[in-house]
Amino acid sequence: MFVRTEITIPEFQSAIRDYFNSYGRSFPWRETRDPYRVLVSEVMLQQTQTDRVVPRYVSWLSSFPDVQSLAQASFDTVLSNWVGLGYNRRAKYLHETARTIAGEFDGVFPEDPQALQKLPGVGHYTANAVSTFSFNRPNVFIETNIRSVYLFFFFSDREKVPEPEIMRRIEDTLDHEDPRTWYYALMDYGADLKKRVPNPNRQAASYTRQSRFEGSARQARGCILRYLAREKNGTATAIANHEGIAVERILGVIPDLVREGMVHERDGFYSVGY
Repeated sequence: MFVRTEITIPEFQSAIRDYFNSYGRSFPWRETRDPYRVLVSEVMLQQTQTDRVVPRYVSWLSSFPDVQSLAQASFDTVLSNWVGLGYNRRAKYLHETARTIAGEFDGVFPEDPQALQKLPGVGHYTANAVSTFSFNRPNVFIETNIRSVYLFFFFSDREKVPEPEIMRRIEDTLDHEDPRTWYYALMDYGADLKKRVPNPNRQAASYTRQSRFEGSARQARGCILRYLAREKNGTATAIANHEGIAVERILGVIPDLVREGMVHERDGFYSVGY
C-alpha cells in the first residue's frame, strides 16, 4: 500500500478510494452537512488532534446546538466551554462568526468560500473546507494530511516543494462529483500514512516545527484564560499564584490579550470579555 511508483491520476484516485472504502474513519462531524457544525469541527481541528476533539465537539453542541444559541451566549460562557482545547482565540472567532451569521445573514451560512473567508478568523482552508463539507462544492484546499498524501505520491524525490505546486496537483486530481468524500478519503489516508513512513510534510517548503509549549507565551496565555474562565476575575498576582507561574510572565502577555479583546481590564482586575 505504501510503495511509491510512478502513478497516473486514475491510479492515484483508485488507491485513495480503495483505502477509504476499507479503512475510512467515522467522526460525528462527518454525519452532518450543517455548516455551523462543520465550522465548529474545522475550527477545533485546526490545532487539536481528532481524539481530543471528538468529546469536546459533542459537549460543545450540547451547549450550543446551533448558530443562534452560540450567538446569544456571553463570551465568558463560550470560553468556559472551550478552555482546554488551546489556542483560545479560536473560541472568540467562533463566537464573533456566530454573531455575524445570526445578525447579518439571518442565520444562513453562505456557500461561497470567498464569502465565508470574510467571517472573523476564517482563513482560506477553513472557508473552503466548510463550503465543500457542507455544500459539496469542488474547492481546492490543503491541510497537513492532504499535503502528506501528495508529497508522498507525487514529490517523493523532492525537497522544499512549493505549496502552489502541491495545490495544482490537488486541483488536477480533484473529484468534482463528490469532493466531500474525496477530501475525507485524502485526510484519512494521510493520517495513516504518517504512522507508517517518515513525515512527508518535511519535504514541503512550508514545513516548520512547532515551538516548545513549556515556558512559552502560549502557555501563559492559556493559564490566564483558564483562571478567568473559572474565577470570572482576578489580578495578575492572583492568577500567577494560583497557576504556579511567575507574575512577570503573566504581565508579559496579558496586555496582548487585552488588545485582542480576549480580556478586559479595570483597576488592575482582569476578566474575560470583549
